[in-house]
Amino acid sequence: MPEAPAAPATSSAPVVVVVGEILVDIVTQPDGHTAEHVGGSPANVAIGLARLGHDTRFATLVGTDERGARCEAHVTQRGVRLLPGSVSEDHPTSTALATLDAHGAATYVFDLYWDLPEVALPEGTGHLHIGSIGTTLEPGEAEVTQAARRVRATGTVSYDPNVRPTIMGEVDDVRSRVEELVSLSDVVKCSDDDLDWLYPGKTPSEVMARWAGLGASLSVVTLGPEGVTWRVPGGAEGRAPASDTPVVDTVGAGDSFMAGLVSGLLDEGLLGSAAARERLAAATLDDVAPAITRALATSGITIGRAGAYGPTREEI
Repeated sequence: MPEAPAAPATSSAPVVVVVGEILVDIVTQPDGHTAEHVGGSPANVAIGLARLGHDTRFATLVGTDERGARCEAHVTQRGVRLLPGSVSEDHPTSTALATLDAHGAATYVFDLYWDLPEVALPEGTGHLHIGSIGTTLEPGEAEVTQAARRVRATGTVSYDPNVRPTIMGEVDDVRSRVEELVSLSDVVKCSDDDLDWLYPGKTPSEVMARWAGLGASLSVVTLGPEGVTWRVPGGAEGRAPASDTPVVDTVGAGDSFMAGLVSGLLDEGLLGSAAARERLAAATLDDVAPAITRALATSGITIGRAGAYGPTREEI
């Protein structure tokens, strides 16, 4: 079924910039059949936000090869605009080679390039989203940090660590890097699997309190089939059940949740400007609830479709 068209962006709304990787997943089945799919968590979030009607720009890095053209078309056809510098002649497009065994378990080999140039933040940028491999991979991770620092002067920042243990390095180093970015973020969302690796033995409540101490106003932890929990300023915690949608697959579900969360917070005036940061810093559980509801709705639709589908406002 073709994707429904995205809602048009509102001209007076803040520009949303997403920084991170887009790549081609090359999946080899046990019978030797190979298929390629465009992937990347930040790319999925950018598409999700654009399809929800937000003026979304994407700073990434692809080559001028056929795979790069496919990646560019994948996001632009869904309403996302690439920022200058996102296409490079210096190397091929990043890939992730996944080889599946007879039980469906995958072994990955990554070929990644992330010499990200300075992110040219467009006029009107009110919110920046960062996450996943691009926040830890050198040398571009340094520019991700600088972009977050620049945005904080006038806007807000959201962050999804989306850890990849096999390629991000030693857990102590990654935890230090995650906490550096948490300290620059207004909203942090992660999965319980992320927490199990980053903070073994710690509960979501303990980690969310730690992140609040580092400066994050809103921390959110998705719990798979158990739903979601979150912490607002002041320490109150909320909990909501997962969608009861029959699961086709969970590809992109966390990214869809992130897009819905940011979208809902933007619409509630809790992200998108320095004034919005102040409102978020004083937000209650009731203030944040509509954004959590939207995030659950978007991810609920995604798990009912094959692949990383991003729903529109009309669908939620």
